[in-house]
Amino acid sequence: MKTRMTELFDIKYPIMCGGMGRLCLPGLCAAISNAGGLGNITASCFDTGDDLRNGIKETRKLTKEPFSVNVTMMPSFRIGKDMHKLYFDICFEERVPAIEVSGAPLDRWLGPEYMEKAHKAGTKLIHKVGSVKHAKHAEEAGYAAVIAAGVDEGGHPLNDNVGTMTLVPRVAESVKIPVIATGGIADGRGLAAALALGADGVMMASRFINTTECKAHPEIKQQLIERQEYETTLYGSTTQLQGRALKNAVITEILEVEARHGTLEELQPLLDGTRQTGVWEEGRIDAAVLPVGQSIGLIKDVVSCKELLDRIMKEAEESLNKACAYLES
Repeated sequence: MKTRMTELFDIKYPIMCGGMGRLCLPGLCAAISNAGGLGNITASCFDTGDDLRNGIKETRKLTKEPFSVNVTMMPSFRIGKDMHKLYFDICFEERVPAIEVSGAPLDRWLGPEYMEKAHKAGTKLIHKVGSVKHAKHAEEAGYAAVIAAGVDEGGHPLNDNVGTMTLVPRVAESVKIPVIATGGIADGRGLAAALALGADGVMMASRFINTTECKAHPEIKQQLIERQEYETTLYGSTTQLQGRALKNAVITEILEVEARHGTLEELQPLLDGTRQTGVWEEGRIDAAVLPVGQSIGLIKDVVSCKELLDRIMKEAEESLNKACAYLES
């Protein structure tokens, strides 16, 4: 299957991995790229610039295929503008093939000179957006592609709260650069639907947790198999940084604090990312906020990245052929 996405990144399948703090490490990234997709290492997994540089070098030892780096520029207790600059400078020095930018647009947060640095390094910039307005800005600023992220996604969907089924065609009809769909997508039916809506491919994150190469604790992977699409919820309405995560004890406490208009000081210990060690490494489901999307309802097993991507492509082809058969009947 060739689309504008596969041609832009020189990959076999129009599927990429989204950013996941503590999980998107070189091993998972390389496995996805070797399987034909666009793997990702997430900059926030690394505490220093040297650590990120070493992560990029390690990824290159594990795969000769293209990959991306996720840099999330959202309010953080740990990572500020200086660290963002360092992340980008290292990516440009290492000439990474692509960078997925989420949160504030690079040209506004760090300045237009960073767009020029990317172009000189040959790095393709992708901006994750939740609205047509932001997609248009990305195109005008010189991004190579946009990711249309519906409110179905895990992590931090835009508080416009537009679903993937509506957002993707709106973005696709509004910009000329390639559009990648994300939010609620975990199988070949989702890829087929995204292509029908006008996208050039898809991004998944939650689905890649349940792969053999992902270092998430087995208990968390089992929980994602057992949980259903209605077992995530939005939170963060009082912090100006909306999120979607699995319903658990920490999320219940956060929502209770927000319901009584509690302070950011009360919320900070509950939102602290360092708590996620208890989730991803120790398998304690209630230890921290667990960012996953509604697509968990579609997760049924744990397979290798290669098996997953091959299966998705087969399902997508079957779904598209079925739709064509309806037209011919």
